[in-house]
Amino acid sequence: MGNFLAGKVVAVTGAGRGIGRAVALAAAAEGAQVVVNDYGVAVDGASPTSEVAEAVVKEIEAAGGAAVAVADDISTMAGGQRVVDVALSSYGRLDGVVCVAGILRERMLFNMTEEEWDPVVATHLKGTFTVFRAASAVMRKQRAGTLIGFTSGNHQGSVSQANYSAAKGGVISLVRSAALGLHKYGVTANAVAPVARTRMSAGVPMELAEIGEPEDVAALVVYLLSDQAARQGITGQVYTVAGPKIAVWAQPRELRAAYASGGWTVEGIAEFLPGSVGVDPMPMLERVGEMERAAREGERPNAQELGSNAQ
Repeated sequence: MGNFLAGKVVAVTGAGRGIGRAVALAAAAEGAQVVVNDYGVAVDGASPTSEVAEAVVKEIEAAGGAAVAVADDISTMAGGQRVVDVALSSYGRLDGVVCVAGILRERMLFNMTEEEWDPVVATHLKGTFTVFRAASAVMRKQRAGTLIGFTSGNHQGSVSQANYSAAKGGVISLVRSAALGLHKYGVTANAVAPVARTRMSAGVPMELAEIGEPEDVAALVVYLLSDQAARQGITGQVYTVAGPKIAVWAQPRELRAAYASGGWTVEGIAEFLPGSVGVDPMPMLERVGEMERAAREGERPNAQELGSNAQ
């Protein structure tokens, strides 16, 4: 047992398996009391079972730690609130939340149904909001705390996961908004874009040159939950962790601009936009051709960087 999170109370969603489980175990090993949340569903969000969260609690207790299970669905406001309420009723405070819970329902955009869109966005994006919403109210009063959302390299875009990609992009904007809105209360917010071997990554349609284990991700998350990270002023950031690699993503910013006295016309835009403002190349677009070729030949193309779900 370590003491990096000694005295802290941390809630982790999606903590029954994969990265969420690794985070819960690592937080407990570093001295935190842990609320283990998992609705216990399959990768597509079906067949919930409460035993999944309970099993991780037993692991933590067997190792000498303290934990409590919450099997609620965090895509509902009541579910997100219950995660926070259980932390308060069990341990009297809440110092950090880590929102890992997620599902997949893959389909090309032109074939995607509402039933494939809504649950994915609800689990990833709304599920992060419901927990952040409830936790931030507590942390604001404490004037301390850490919010961690889970995103993906797929926030750049995805060929067959528009629902997942849109939700993961939304998580980044939510984290940045939380960082801005809660900074004066001493609360930090960051996002992690992991690349690790899990149930979700098993179906990625490309070979990932850089990939690690859930435990690699957990180590970064434990640091971000720590007082040391808070003292360093780390907030509003998106970090990738892929095995031995840790990287930080750029903040959104304008690249180039052009101005027209008297305003723009269609003709003026047609003349100046291509040469003066131009485009910012889309890295994922360059990989689409390789992915299509590999799919035709029954292979998995190699991807040098992120471009997949990782939970």
